[in-house]
Amino acid sequence: MSDPAYEAITKAKNQARSSNPEGAIVTLESYLKKVPQNTKVRLVLAQILSSDIKDRRGALMQLDMILSIDPNDLDAKKALVTILKVESKNRIEANRHYKELIEHCPDDADLMNSYAIFLKNQMLDFIGSAEMYEKALSIDSKRSDIHYNYAILLVKEIKDYVSAKEHLEEAVRLDPRNTGAKTGLERLLKKKFRDSAESKGMFGKSGKLE
Repeated sequence: MSDPAYEAITKAKNQARSSNPEGAIVTLESYLKKVPQNTKVRLVLAQILSSDIKDRRGALMQLDMILSIDPNDLDAKKALVTILKVESKNRIEANRHYKELIEHCPDDADLMNSYAIFLKNQMLDFIGSAEMYEKALSIDSKRSDIHYNYAILLVKEIKDYVSAKEHLEEAVRLDPRNTGAKTGLERLLKKKFRDSAESKGMFGKSGKLE
């Protein structure tokens, strides 16, 4: 037996991938006229509006409708913070939603990584950002991208070059194709480390270059 919702979503995603997001929106809106309570279809519509059309206001409207139907829809909340986190004017609301999501998704490394980036860029909370990176890596220590992102924070904001070096080395070990980590490691070694620097006691107890 066919599933009209599944068929609408599949068709819309294919249309979006084929550079026809307008057609995808028509497909999804046509379905929602008949079944307005289907949150899965509405979520796909919000995602296409946001990523393909760049209509963030329209996407937020769809997400608000989803959360009015199901206030505990975690996928909708994740999509919501993805939009809100971009603009500084929304940082307080985005931070509130992030905290709620963290409570409900304590094992989501992607969410922790995203929140860490948000805390660094929008809230300027570098210690909180570091804590989120630590949590993300405690969940999945084999994520090269998280090690790299953490290293950027350690270099630029916390100035802990020893720890940054360790995370960059791990990022490269886990993914030799991570060119950002490779370049970052080369620059860090050139600017902050010298031959036998550690053996000569150039690093204090804090682990920072002195």
